[in-house]
Amino acid sequence: MAAGEKFGIDGTHFLRAVTLGYDIGPRMTMSFGAIDFRNNSHKSTHAIAGIFGSAAAAGCAANLNAQQMRWLLDYTAQQSSGIGAWNRDTEHIEKAFVFAGMTARSGVTSALVVHAGFDGIDDIFSGVDNYFLAYAPNAHTQELTDQLGERYEIARTNIKKWTVGSPIQAPLDCMYNIMKKRPVKPEEVKSIVVRLANTEARVVDNREMPDISLQHMVAVMLLDGTASFRAAHDKARMKDPAVLAVRAKVQLVPSEELEKLEPARQAIVEITLNDGTVLSDRVTDVRGTVDNPMTREEVAQKCRDLVEPVLGKTNCSSLIEKVFVIENVKDVRELRSVLQKA
Repeated sequence: MAAGEKFGIDGTHFLRAVTLGYDIGPRMTMSFGAIDFRNNSHKSTHAIAGIFGSAAAAGCAANLNAQQMRWLLDYTAQQSSGIGAWNRDTEHIEKAFVFAGMTARSGVTSALVVHAGFDGIDDIFSGVDNYFLAYAPNAHTQELTDQLGERYEIARTNIKKWTVGSPIQAPLDCMYNIMKKRPVKPEEVKSIVVRLANTEARVVDNREMPDISLQHMVAVMLLDGTASFRAAHDKARMKDPAVLAVRAKVQLVPSEELEKLEPARQAIVEITLNDGTVLSDRVTDVRGTVDNPMTREEVAQKCRDLVEPVLGKTNCSSLIEKVFVIENVKDVRELRSVLQKA
């Protein structure tokens, strides 16, 4: 967006830049073998994908030619960083920097220095002391170009429906599905059993942050009938007696069966009522994933939940309208007026 504003690109050009970024970023970590690389290298795959995606998008916005794009990849490789320690930040603020702020800054920097006339190495992904030798010597580099131009990663992108940690998405989907079929009052509930893959359960088991605590968010979903951004980030509410009373009924059970299905994030939820009735649901495809996408209205509603409290109702509505027809925007600077507080 910053590069787009600098170079005054139109909405169609902006879409091309974003699409390119999504193609380049994920292919980097796919070539690493993302999950094994993350677990064994202690580096942050989100940061690596992010910087290469940001650089590619910014380079497209700057209209860099093929030779300049080679140099852009070189400068991006030199800036590639991010370690898994962000996960220890109990306020979850460092995550935003490692995943997004740092990567956007560094990616745009790559585009700007090359646009300004810097040259560099043509082949940072091969030869002596290349990027893969430094980061992932066992990488499957053919993944970088596999079906390039045929398979578009942006078309395989997931959008979270709930503003909580990824392992909690499926359990909240289960809760929502159950309550949609049969409204449940908190006082009717005897127990709630949530089954998650072992590795997922460890991440969200009674965490101190509301949006990362499965037991807390399941309690909030039962009480509110939904899980808003405000509720998911209301730390004070973690001490609310009403929430604590419901939370005490929630049991998280690590599942070896679901572990075998990773990286698919599935969940099974069983709500037992005081009268013995058992209500259950299993989610195999989380809402917002490619195999179970949100509707346009659901995406807009999530935007309202996140943006309206900051920008105001009028600007939020205008922003949604403009983004849904962004290909008609003549200059992305037009979005400035609706990206500012009312």
